[in-house]
Amino acid sequence: MHHKLPAIRWVGGVEIELLAMATGARIVPRFEELSPDKLGFAKSVREVGYGTTKDRSIIIEGCPNLSAVTIWVRGGNRMVLDEVRRSLHDALCVARNLVRDNSIVYGGGSAEISCSLAVEAAADQVVGVEQYAMRAFADALEAVPLALAENSGLPSIESLTAVKARQLAENNPHLGIDCNDRGTNDMREQ
Repeated sequence: MHHKLPAIRWVGGVEIELLAMATGARIVPRFEELSPDKLGFAKSVREVGYGTTKDRSIIIEGCPNLSAVTIWVRGGNRMVLDEVRRSLHDALCVARNLVRDNSIVYGGGSAEISCSLAVEAAADQVVGVEQYAMRAFADALEAVPLALAENSGLPSIESLTAVKARQLAENNPHLGIDCNDRGTNDMREQ
């Protein structure tokens, strides 16, 4: 620390680019090239110690371009850390995909039931042995809602039959198994 200005000796390649983006700075290879127009801004830069091993990290807050964040992950062992990292990555990918394309497939086996009904209807139009293969595929699609009902403690065959009948009667492909006991089979409402 010189003249109350913090200096960080080494910042890795990806991190330095993220810091430059967040603070609005430009990366310069040599101190001689440093000029006021290449400097960025941060409200505070501080060093924090944490944990029993007194690990230290630099916290940079109050940046004008908040397009980058850091998620701190700590755990008891490497396996826990890896699992948390994978779970976070999966969750961030789901959020990213919803931002890119906000169409979703409703749960409760509603899509599988709807597809099963469509394949059964198409099988009625087919003559010959292909019809049996199509019906077997329609039955296989029903394995997902059957498993959902069974794992939720519901009578599986009765639940599936009731939802299939309602999908046909109401022409509503969003009806599925009410696994969470919310009182409705319409997955859009859940």
